[in-house]
Amino acid sequence: MTPQVEPVIIVGGGQSGLAAARAALAAGLRPVVLHAGNLPVGSWPDYYDSLTLFSPTRFSAMPGMAFDGDPDHYPHRDEVVTYLHRYAGALDAEIRTGVRVAEVQARSGDGYLVRTDADDQIAAAGIIAASGSFGNPYLPELPGRSDFTGDVAHVANYRRPDPYAGQRVIVVGAGNSAVQVAYELAAHARVTLATREPVRFLPQRVGGRDLHHWLRITGADRLPRRILTRLVQHAAVLDTGVYHQAITSGQLARREMFSAFTPDGVIWGDGTTEHVDTVIFATGYRPDLGYLEPLGALAHGTPRQVGGLSTTHRRLAYLGLEFQRSFASNTLRGVGRDAAHVVRAIAGQLAGTHKRPRSAHTPPAAPSGTGATTR
Repeated sequence: MTPQVEPVIIVGGGQSGLAAARAALAAGLRPVVLHAGNLPVGSWPDYYDSLTLFSPTRFSAMPGMAFDGDPDHYPHRDEVVTYLHRYAGALDAEIRTGVRVAEVQARSGDGYLVRTDADDQIAAAGIIAASGSFGNPYLPELPGRSDFTGDVAHVANYRRPDPYAGQRVIVVGAGNSAVQVAYELAAHARVTLATREPVRFLPQRVGGRDLHHWLRITGADRLPRRILTRLVQHAAVLDTGVYHQAITSGQLARREMFSAFTPDGVIWGDGTTEHVDTVIFATGYRPDLGYLEPLGALAHGTPRQVGGLSTTHRRLAYLGLEFQRSFASNTLRGVGRDAAHVVRAIAGQLAGTHKRPRSAHTPPAAPSGTGATTR
């Protein structure tokens, strides 16, 4: 029996998937959102307990719904979960939770066939891959890691400092998450922040206003990718002054990255060894798109795309990639613009009025570890 063909399947029910659903409805399409979790709120419930947005509520809303509360308040993780749940409930879209996509295949004739972990099959004319990257944390390979008898974790698995009380802990990374978690842990454990370069800081407030105010009025929030790729190496930790003071005062120790593991610790760059209980890597994430491998749409796990539009397949698009089209691409405040862009393209392709973008070199996605662009 031939399955009913849905116009657009959106894989992922977080901020990117919900923004895509709203844009699809506005374009007259009937989207179906497939989300692996129990609630359509993305990976937010799984972030560490103390996580707070870097942008105040006035700059944290998605299209069509304001973020409640004081415009200058910096929302907590759980407030974002509540907001996204409310956002999903206000959409007149079919959202199927508890549905994990196993693979997407090209359908005979035209379009796609989506197969779930439950072995259900759904035909679709178009696909928007909005599954983000939280499910694919990046852990670098270092000599001796397999022999290390302590604990090795990614910051994706970190929740709160209590389990590390009294331990010797190294946090690896120079981005927002690394600095925040190391600072929090330092009150409970003996912590060193290990980085390859000195940590760069960016003031959270400039001239009495939040940095995002200046990003918006200067247009920096929408700088195109070709400029952003030159600037990303200068990414910095957003700071009110607390983190910089902690490092300069010695409250939070910082050392050059260690060169290797030993069975019970690490070897520092000067050749000295030290016992370590736990190493937490805050080294970012890679796009979680393994379900597209059967299509041949990826290059070493990285989508072949320009501005979120596939260069290999018609009516295949991506959302939530870091620096996809601008600095704000995979943030609450910026994903709506990208969603409108890719949905317009898919709608045009369905109507036969929009061509797939020409292939272009898409540089491998750098691990998203700054944190500033993910919130």
